Amino acid sequence: MTRVYEYDVFISYHRTGALVPAWVRNHFHPRLAELLDENLPREAKIFFDEEITSGGKWPYEVRSALQRARIVVAVCSPKYFYDEWCLAEWYSMAKREQLVVPGQGLIYPVIFCDSANFPGYAHERRMRDLKNWNQPYAHFQDAPAYLDFHREMERIAIELTGLLDEVPPWQPDWPVETPEPPAPGTSRLPRF
Repeated sequence: MTRVYEYDVFISYHRTGALVPAWVRNHFHPRLAELLDENLPREAKIFFDEEITSGGKWPYEVRSALQRARIVVAVCSPKYFYDEWCLAEWYSMAKREQLVVPGQGLIYPVIFCDSANFPGYAHERRMRDLKNWNQPYAHFQDAPAYLDFHREMERIAIELTGLLDEVPPWQPDWPVETPEPPAPGTSRLPRF
């Protein structure tokens, strides 16, 4: 069986802490999914790691999804650029960019907060600034500012639709980096 792209978008974000994961779960992912789906002639497929089922092999599923995703949407915060998983996802797609036509953007960064502390290579990319709408709480959807967030997400979905049309054909040898799993700890039980 020939493997092909499975996902249009892979959402890459700093998974620890409270604010970024809640914002991605409550606002960013649902709006992106519905708006991208409206703009594509097919059903939009987005990889969001919270959809990995219990008992799933998280590192394997993330690696597999990353290799079979067309574009990475990186939700950038200062901690994103210190997280080994986030960096592996970013660098994997950056390596793929080097293999295709120069200038082909396969990383679509959005700013969650504090872009002044991002590394230089991140600043080389044009980023969508979503700091004005980084409220993680579910009731943000009832605020007047949510309409502006929705309009900005519409613009993002339209841009992504254009980028998805330019993605090169899938290759089975796309590079994928993942952090090494930590070594198992030693038992503290005394041996007899």
